[in-house]
Amino acid sequence: MATENRQKSDGCIEDNGNSRDIMDTPNRKRRVGEVTENIATPEKKTCSSNGRRVDLNKKRSDYLEWDEYFMAVAFLSAQRSKDPSSQVGACIVNSEKKIVGIGYNGMPNGCSDDKLPWSRTAEDRLDTKYPYVCHAELNAILNKNSSDVKGCTMYVALFPCNECAKLVIQSGIREIVFMSDKYRHTPEMTASRRLLDLAGVKYTQFVPKRKQITINFDAINPTVTNPLASIASP
Repeated sequence: MATENRQKSDGCIEDNGNSRDIMDTPNRKRRVGEVTENIATPEKKTCSSNGRRVDLNKKRSDYLEWDEYFMAVAFLSAQRSKDPSSQVGACIVNSEKKIVGIGYNGMPNGCSDDKLPWSRTAEDRLDTKYPYVCHAELNAILNKNSSDVKGCTMYVALFPCNECAKLVIQSGIREIVFMSDKYRHTPEMTASRRLLDLAGVKYTQFVPKRKQITINFDAINPTVTNPLASIASP
């Protein structure tokens, strides 16, 4: 037979002779029979981050989205480039959102970048960088840490040239996410689009939600000026 619970005037529920407090206070007290225990309500903790208040009991809302993250990795990789006029990076990602290849533009392995030219223009084309430099897309594909990159997506700062488009197609990459298309009207880029379209490779221009992503190496260190200094490590 079902037992009837009856509301008491003191804020308790009487259940078959066992009274239980249901007082809704910051530190709630619950009594079951003769056993009493205190249940602490989590204290709301906040701190300042970049001039904003952050609730430390909730997950962050300003974390990087996947596209932002992978494009940022490509841009960070570009900082390894020795090219004084154009630093380009590329990041290859598989269907599981895992990075399988990273590269940046530079001279081939074993070829001294102090002995080869970096100029964009010269009377003799052999005195420019173009006959020698390896593009970021090429290096990212060759630097892969998986058996292949079939079905992957490439994030790259510049729209790939026709030579890199050939590599993308032959390697099985199915999508390109690029940042800049500033050379769109050159013959190389026109040829690149023609090749990619014929091969069915999708390409999309990335539109960032934020203009800058700052890497602050001091943010992880507990200092007086760090608002997160008192928080335990994960």
